Amino acid sequence: MTRPNAAPSDAAPDPGADPTAFLRALFDRAVAAADPMLCVPGALGDRPAGRVVVIGAGKASARMAEALESAWGPCEGLVVTRYGYARPCDGIEIVEAAHPVPDAAGEAATRRILELVSGLEAGDVVIALISGGASALLVAPRAPLTLADKRAVNAGLLASGAPIGAMNVVRKHLSAVKGGQLAASCPARMEALVISDVAGDDPADIASGPTVGEASRPADALAILDRYRVDVPEAARAVLRGGSGVVAPGDPRLARCRTRVIAAPAQSLAAAAGAAGPCEVTILGDALEGEARELAAEHAALALRIRAGMTTGDAPRLLLSGGECTVTRRGDGSGGPNAEYALALALALDGAPGIHAIACDTDGVDGAAEVAGALIGPDMPLDGAREALARNDAHGFFGRAGGQVVTGPTLTNVNDFRAILVLPPAV
Repeated sequence: MTRPNAAPSDAAPDPGADPTAFLRALFDRAVAAADPMLCVPGALGDRPAGRVVVIGAGKASARMAEALESAWGPCEGLVVTRYGYARPCDGIEIVEAAHPVPDAAGEAATRRILELVSGLEAGDVVIALISGGASALLVAPRAPLTLADKRAVNAGLLASGAPIGAMNVVRKHLSAVKGGQLAASCPARMEALVISDVAGDDPADIASGPTVGEASRPADALAILDRYRVDVPEAARAVLRGGSGVVAPGDPRLARCRTRVIAAPAQSLAAAAGAAGPCEVTILGDALEGEARELAAEHAALALRIRAGMTTGDAPRLLLSGGECTVTRRGDGSGGPNAEYALALALALDGAPGIHAIACDTDGVDGAAEVAGALIGPDMPLDGAREALARNDAHGFFGRAGGQVVTGPTLTNVNDFRAILVLPPAV
């Protein structure tokens, strides 16, 4: 999709004068567009009469709880979020736990959430605040699996290069809370408000669908483990061979729950496009997936073709995309899909003039590092870049060469944000 030039009133800094500041401003606009303070209050309506209980999980869930209480006042409930992502709430308890590999704090919080909702009555109302990251934060291993087993499964999946949808199929069938099981355990009416971090914005894929029915089978999960050669404990395979507890989409227990997506990657890309000033913007898609380095090669080839066809005086071109890339871990370095995309892009461009780019995760965490991603430009030194890419050490490379983007907790999560700026030749 290509958009004409935006009005200057909402523009980021001049792309020609400071490409780095321009690209960083676009990323900040994309993150701001998904702030739960903007999207949660409008999705709530009036506070229901009677008892209202708030539960939630994900990187944005504490901010969502804060936004809910700003609209409704203090509420009771429990929300689990990533370490460092807590927000002040008057009534809702916020628990921090580990992500992307779960820990005991997440397991304990999940058990408390299940106990809380299962003890409610039909006349009560539950508001479930769900965002990306909840697949690791909502952790209740199916018996007889242990937390150590689930941690090993998560680590194996993260290193396998499997797409997030495939990972979540496995997670659902090894869980006692995912795949609709959270909603099915609750006798009260449930309203689930969801911030999407997955391609296609399907609630069954977001956070492994704790409030949405699941149509896949345990055999599908086993096939995924085999296809991506995921190293998991034998106990996990044994559980999958023994069946699953996920809830089928037509299960009548799910009729008590309504699930709504209230923020998605497309909105953030649109916000960035609206701030692009004099640029001609092309949105390549909000749901791109695949190996980060392979997508980077495709985008580099496109940017080089555009630059080759430009003449002095042309409007700058901006290529925007979202989605969730994957990395098949081959080396022992530190990296994430956004930094690996940026590193592979820089190598493919090889210092081509006039092309700058940013690739960041909107939650501020690329892979498992406290780094959102990276910025690149034609002047970036590429000494050691190929070796770093071979070792999956993109974070290490950008830490040495410059270009790291560090935001701290953004309190939201609508997946990856990528922008390539192609400037015309100078006079």
